[in-house]
Amino acid sequence: MSDLVVVAMSGGVDSSVAAVLLKEQGYRVVGVTLNLLPRTDLVTADTRQNACCSLEAVEDARRVADRIGIPHYTLNFREIFEQAVVSDFLQEYLRGRTPNPCIRCNKHVKFGALLSVARSLGARFLATGHYARISQAPSGRYVLSRAVDRSKDQSYALYSLTQEQLAHTLFPLGGLEKSDTRRIALEIGLVTAGKPDSQEICFVPDGDYAGFIRDRDSRAVHPGPILDEDGRRIGTHPGVAFFTVGQRKGLGVATGRPMYVLRIEAERNAIVVGEREGLYSGGLLAEDVTWVSMEATSEPFRVAVQIRYRAPEVPATARLMDGGLLSVSFDEPQRAVSPGQAVVLYKGDDVVAGGTIVESYRERVDGRAALAVSR
Repeated sequence: MSDLVVVAMSGGVDSSVAAVLLKEQGYRVVGVTLNLLPRTDLVTADTRQNACCSLEAVEDARRVADRIGIPHYTLNFREIFEQAVVSDFLQEYLRGRTPNPCIRCNKHVKFGALLSVARSLGARFLATGHYARISQAPSGRYVLSRAVDRSKDQSYALYSLTQEQLAHTLFPLGGLEKSDTRRIALEIGLVTAGKPDSQEICFVPDGDYAGFIRDRDSRAVHPGPILDEDGRRIGTHPGVAFFTVGQRKGLGVATGRPMYVLRIEAERNAIVVGEREGLYSGGLLAEDVTWVSMEATSEPFRVAVQIRYRAPEVPATARLMDGGLLSVSFDEPQRAVSPGQAVVLYKGDDVVAGGTIVESYRERVDGRAALAVSR
């Protein structure tokens, strides 16, 4: 009997074609769509197409499943999504950090809770429509690699998958160009063939992060000082949760020259601003590190690093430090390294490791950071 695969179907074209390809490959395929939104009023008529967990998305996934002849189920994952993703999103902004909720969702919801459910039902694999590739090295270690279509590559947001999770995950689209995915969907006549790609966070489909934070947590509105680099107060902010490192617009200060958020000091409810040059950092420290294609090592090693989704790779030297922190020293200073975002290390197309940025430092060092510019 062929292996059972649970496909996470978001109602978009990518997961739809993933299900098609796996069925063609002889797997027994079951489609599932996750009900994630804690409140239905988060999705309006204007934002419905961008919401991967709306009622319309569930219906599109069901119609695709009927079209290709596979069972389809909707699972209520609202509680874990609220706790692991939405609550964390709010808490991180209140801490003055800039989170990536898609990484949290992958780690705790899709490849955490959903994979556990799939395995308990007897499925060998969980599959999604992510653009990335998984292979197994001669050593037996599973390797996560960039997709063939580099413009759609999502390996950055998947670095936290463990060896056990990679062993039971399939990414059928990793070897395809996005144009191939749409062509397959059109040829089969899938209702999702022409749907646009989601561009925003699913639980903030209108893109108004500040409004979402303000509505969900009254603690976000907590005015405090805007300081220059010398510690002089030059303005007042409405709350640290509404700012990110590198931000220029909306500061409300008049200095006669462009000013940027250099760092957010949530412990004293302050925003520190300065000129563009102050945004550049020689390196960073990261926590909660996942090692993917290699074992953890305290020896320095050369990598290419990505510090934001869609950011270009840059050369660097990495080293695991005492206490489990990862030190990354860039060959050339990088702009707006933001605590809360992920840093992902690559060798060629393969993901070496990744972690959450704790702080950046101005001067390139091989040991512990001495001059922190963003915490």
